[in-house]
Amino acid sequence: MNAFSRRGACPALSAPMQTGDGLLVRLNPVAGGLLPKSLIGLSESASRHGNGIMEVTARGSLQIRGLTPASARLLAMEVNALGIAVRTGVPVETGPLAGLDPQETADPRPLAERIRAAIAEAGLAQRLGPKVSVIVDGGGRLAMDVLTADVRLAAVRVDAGTQWRVVVAGDSQTATLLVMVEEDAARDIAVAILRMIAEKGREAHARDLTARQLRSLVSWHSFAPPSVLPDISPMRGEIGSFAADSLSTTFSTTLDIGETGDEGAISPQVGEMSGRTEGGAVERLPVPARFPIGIFDLTAGTALGIGLPFGSMPAEKIIALTQYALTLDAAEIRLAPDRALLFIGLSPTACHSLQQAASSLGFVTDAADPRTRIAACPGAPACASGRIATRDIADTIAVENRDLLDASVTLHISGCAKGCAHPGPAALTLVGGENEAGLVVDGTAKALPAGYRPGYDAARGVGRIAAAIREARFRGETTAACLTRLGAAGVTELYRQE
Repeated sequence: MNAFSRRGACPALSAPMQTGDGLLVRLNPVAGGLLPKSLIGLSESASRHGNGIMEVTARGSLQIRGLTPASARLLAMEVNALGIAVRTGVPVETGPLAGLDPQETADPRPLAERIRAAIAEAGLAQRLGPKVSVIVDGGGRLAMDVLTADVRLAAVRVDAGTQWRVVVAGDSQTATLLVMVEEDAARDIAVAILRMIAEKGREAHARDLTARQLRSLVSWHSFAPPSVLPDISPMRGEIGSFAADSLSTTFSTTLDIGETGDEGAISPQVGEMSGRTEGGAVERLPVPARFPIGIFDLTAGTALGIGLPFGSMPAEKIIALTQYALTLDAAEIRLAPDRALLFIGLSPTACHSLQQAASSLGFVTDAADPRTRIAACPGAPACASGRIATRDIADTIAVENRDLLDASVTLHISGCAKGCAHPGPAALTLVGGENEAGLVVDGTAKALPAGYRPGYDAARGVGRIAAAIREARFRGETTAACLTRLGAAGVTELYRQE
């Protein structure tokens, strides 16, 4: 089995992954962003060698689809000729406004770079699986709360300084809290966790570590005062089970590394991203203040966040938008989680001009746009695995039933049962089958649908659900709450009605 066909691998530029519409490559610039001319050149290369569709994933990676083995090699050569250095090895991610956001608790980039250097020095990249990841979150308006990671370091203000909250195996709501430490200790503990994971093999993640192993990591200079942790919900283990009886444990990166027992092991986490192999993006909608669409004041200048509808856009439209941004003196373009592009260095007037241009090209320019509530894979005919025209269905629903898509729900439209665009549960999921679109209520695309209707007519079935919600909804009630009252059986029957 080679890199072109192996599932579970991240489809890096040097190791494309086979999908239903050809080979897929995913890349992240080492510098965190791209010069406008570089993005234009990359988009032109994607048009020449792929199917002309470019994507930004839920984790903020750039994907190019529809490649062949020969064209993938040409693409890699052209990326190199453009001078775009792409990330390899263990992902150590920071927020899209890292170092630019005046509301950041701390600039996460220096700590992230120290962790990358330590990983390289320890030779861990070759020993860890391709989906193991680290997040260093400095806070601010575009924090990384909804993304899962094996190791998460989050900056917290303590008195006059900053400490780093270390959690494992989840997003900010589901991960297990370990300790609060200074920067040096945060780096050391992060690398120690990665060592422990590596000892368990390339299929392992932090969720596979035992409670005893995690207790061994709670070390000197650590504390977790409740007053500074109001947003922590350690659902995979109580704080006290690691902190209270372990602070005197002498910290050592070798303690329990060889342990293989599963006592107290952390439960598996759910979630990936569009493309299925990036690892750990639970598709829980972020609060509006953290959605990366809109205008953001920076420490110097302004940034404009523009979304790709359903995470996808023709390369020619990205080229047109970027060329216009270049005339407005955009200095850099960063990839943002939740499938967006951030144009950095614009004036407020330029932001409004670019926003209007983006809207006319079909991009998402409003965080309240109903398309932000829909996860839809390429589907048919773009993907050979797709059985329904997912994007057409999504567009129709977004136009006709935007009131259904409030912040309480996610609608997932999947061309097949793989669920590439949204592996986690969604309020409503449409799944493509043989000439039919099945409905799953409060589940994933892998679940057995409770009701079916022809794929070409799926949007009308969702419209019947939306009509029932309009009639039954109490004042102030969310769509999610109303769906719960209607019940899965009732919702399914509405979908099936002719």
